[in-house]
Amino acid sequence: MNVVLLASGSRGNAILVDTAKTRLLIDAGLSAREICRRLELVGVAPESLDALLVTHEHSDHVRGLGPLVRRLGIPVHIHTDVVGVLKDVGDPERVREFDEKAGFQVGEVAVQAFPVTHDACSPVGFIFNASAGKIGVATDLGIATRLVADQLQGCRVLVLESNHDEELLRDGPYPWPLKQRVRSKHGHLSNRDSSSLLEQLTWDGLDAVLLAHLSETNNCPELARAVAVETLAGQNRCAPQLLVGKQGTPVAWCKPQAT
Repeated sequence: MNVVLLASGSRGNAILVDTAKTRLLIDAGLSAREICRRLELVGVAPESLDALLVTHEHSDHVRGLGPLVRRLGIPVHIHTDVVGVLKDVGDPERVREFDEKAGFQVGEVAVQAFPVTHDACSPVGFIFNASAGKIGVATDLGIATRLVADQLQGCRVLVLESNHDEELLRDGPYPWPLKQRVRSKHGHLSNRDSSSLLEQLTWDGLDAVLLAHLSETNNCPELARAVAVETLAGQNRCAPQLLVGKQGTPVAWCKPQAT
């Protein structure tokens, strides 16, 4: 089981979930050419993808959607409410609509979407259940609701938003309305709030935590990591590997091989 943040940040997002039998791409926020290049960097042939899943319609998550679907000819799973607001889905015949009421299957992976609070049309996070364990992806959420925390329980791998440092956002260059939007219940999760969520999700089976969607203006990897390290140091249930996503290069976690 591999989880790769192919790109993570305000300028484009894409995540690879690679199990023994199924390869899923979550979001396509870079150009199709760049996504394919980054897949090849981590040893994955783009043509081997089984499906593309979309969290929401913001451009940093769907910029390469249409061209990538046309190029690879893969099914694309999109929330029913979001299909109508996307300008380019690549090929309508490839669209598979879903909502939060029922899960769906892609290869060996059982997928469950869950709603998150973000200023988009029906934004979701995802739970992926495969033979190797459970993976949770929750980025672009203004607050971590009880539902989000409940859905993410028991994950072996967590991809959690850690978008901004509250002081850097407060004192930074963003205009006040944009600062208000980022820090609102429909904006993005701060380092502190991300770690508060993480604190609720630690258990003896947690193998890895990947911090995602860091703002290049209002955060830095060292700050995001330090807050998460402090949270993990305050418990003795697990000692997961902690990785921080990057905008310009893939960051990969691979499940250690049994010996």
